[in-house]
Amino acid sequence: MYAALDAESAATIGPAAPCPLMIALPGDTEGGVAGGLWGCTMFAWLHIQILVVPPAARGQGLGRALLARAEAEARARGCIAALVDRFSFQADGFYEKCGYGIFGVLDNYPPGHRRLYLRKSLI
Repeated sequence: MYAALDAESAATIGPAAPCPLMIALPGDTEGGVAGGLWGCTMFAWLHIQILVVPPAARGQGLGRALLARAEAEARARGCIAALVDRFSFQADGFYEKCGYGIFGVLDNYPPGHRRLYLRKSLI
């Protein structure tokens, strides 16, 4: 189904060609992962899908470091901007402190909260 949708749009915008971007935060056990960043680059944008820093490790700059590494890799891939969405009860102010601005809000999703859409120029 994805291939059919991509084929339909490719003549106008080119092939989607998403390229995964993953940065792991090592865990306490050998080979374990405690958190990290998961996203992809596509259409010259970085799309951050998940950024997790374990509660015990917060406030040490790990989230900023993950974000900076992902943005640097996205620039190296030719990206012009980054996109992330979060719920109003998550990462309060984190992305804004890192230079992201809200460009869209979906109220009452989930009920009683909001979904926030943020972006940042990488050029």
